[in-house]
Amino acid sequence: MLSLSKHVERPGRHAATARGVLQYMKRVEKTDAEWRSELDPNRYAVLRRAATEPAFSGALYHNHADGTYRCGACGAELFTSDTKYESGSGWPSFFAPSDAKNVKLTEDRSHGMLRTEVTCAACDSHLGHVFDDGPAPTGQRFCMNSLALDFDYSELREREYPLLAP
Repeated sequence: MLSLSKHVERPGRHAATARGVLQYMKRVEKTDAEWRSELDPNRYAVLRRAATEPAFSGALYHNHADGTYRCGACGAELFTSDTKYESGSGWPSFFAPSDAKNVKLTEDRSHGMLRTEVTCAACDSHLGHVFDDGPAPTGQRFCMNSLALDFDYSELREREYPLLAP
């Protein structure tokens, strides 16, 4: 079982950093009907029903641009391109979240397996799972669904290549 290490905070605690104690982000609470009307059916299935997109099918799997990965439901910052790496798993993989307070970890015993589910701390949307087989420095692999994420190009990239930025 994955240990909840210093890289991912346990719910109910504050993450300590050089800037002091971070407060948790503002909660986003909507009814199931509201989520269903705002998200396309594939995103709804992944984000709100914990479905998994097929391996190697996601739009962000081969993304190597500089920027920020955000929750596809609420826009909360989750990961940065600095922690993304090629795991060969078929899904975008990161060795750490951009801030440990932005994700929640929960034991997942579905499908006859013991895994650790990763959800958005702001809106509780399903993002993927985390495993203990990642690279240094954390040894963790946050294996995320592309459909669960939005990507924001970095400001530097937008200034250097304005036609490539969305």
